Amino acid sequence: MQFREYQREIIDKGSDIIRKYGFLYLSMQVRTGKTLTSLGICDKLGAEDVLFVTKKKAISSIESDYNLLNPRYNLVVINYESLHKIEMEKIDVIILDESHSMGAYPKPSKRAKMVRNIISKYRPHTCFLSGTPTPESYSQMYHQVFGVPNNPFKEFKNFYRFADKYVRVKQKLINSMIINDYDEGSDMIIEKMKPYTISYTQQEAGFENVIDEKVLYVDMSPEVNDIIKKLKRNLVVEGESEVILADTPVKLMQKTHQLCSGTIKFESGNSMVIDYSKAEFIKEYFKGKKIGIFYKFKEELNALREVFGSENLTNELSVFNDTDCQVIALQIVSGREGISLRNAEALVYYNIDFSATSYWQSRDRMTTKERKHSDVYWIFSNEGIERSIYNTVINKKDFTLSHFKRL
Repeated sequence: MQFREYQREIIDKGSDIIRKYGFLYLSMQVRTGKTLTSLGICDKLGAEDVLFVTKKKAISSIESDYNLLNPRYNLVVINYESLHKIEMEKIDVIILDESHSMGAYPKPSKRAKMVRNIISKYRPHTCFLSGTPTPESYSQMYHQVFGVPNNPFKEFKNFYRFADKYVRVKQKLINSMIINDYDEGSDMIIEKMKPYTISYTQQEAGFENVIDEKVLYVDMSPEVNDIIKKLKRNLVVEGESEVILADTPVKLMQKTHQLCSGTIKFESGNSMVIDYSKAEFIKEYFKGKKIGIFYKFKEELNALREVFGSENLTNELSVFNDTDCQVIALQIVSGREGISLRNAEALVYYNIDFSATSYWQSRDRMTTKERKHSDVYWIFSNEGIERSIYNTVINKKDFTLSHFKRL
């Protein structure tokens, strides 16, 4: 395996940064090869033992890249949820894949605290990887890097003191309670990170793929529309044995979101498909095409299996790539990172997630350097809330694109 020219340049520059500061943030857009580049940096540093932390679905791909590269160091690849199992004599470099997943605030996530503990114990060089460093707010940077001793915000003992300087704190009313809103982080956060960061875009890497997004609308059954109207009016719908309860604004939004795609989770915890309209529309519209489908709620997968048949639909990438199976269905959050759907002719969204991370990363799953055009379809219900969610999500894109602007 050989590196592309731009990857060799990033390896040289990144190695210098990590030697000087002890850590590096590799902000390379998806499909530009940040995983392989980070492995090359470890080799350049002369590391002997490297820990690579990623999502479970990406482990096999990373191990494959490591075997093809055949570097001089030993590599342990593990998912974030298994970090508590790590027992190594030493770690020279820790690579934190999709590091934006540690960006929760104002309290650090369990994931971020586990990473901090490992860095504190082993004192490794640290390499952060993300194509979407702060997808929803610049405030997401603090807990990504707070475990690194030499991070630019080390003077602040916690997020709240960091927010005193770098966040315009506002207040909002939620369920009759006034809470602080820390979303409006200053762009100075990104300025402070620049000495430690290398950014690289798909365009700089020579990608010419154009993503063409289309929204298709489906009429849901009259029964679903009636349930939504009753729920909005009464905040509860009672059946013979189950109850749909929406006694808070958040629950009303969640239940409406589910119903717009023909599924529901009852107050008892049981769930079911009540309308197959979206799945039937997808089967007919994309007949004969090899497609990837992203769904949000688990009952949506059951709807797809019922309509397509288990023999014609898989959730295993190897089956989709190596057999005649025409359809792969992936949950948005678990499928948005670390996999390539290069063999798909189109991506189809059964539903939409609220996360900007899900939007930016999942829609790029078909992108390759050779591909010039990708078709992405959103299947929304007429009179549903999906379009409003879509408009909200795409308006968050500046928090991602700003990382790739040049001075």
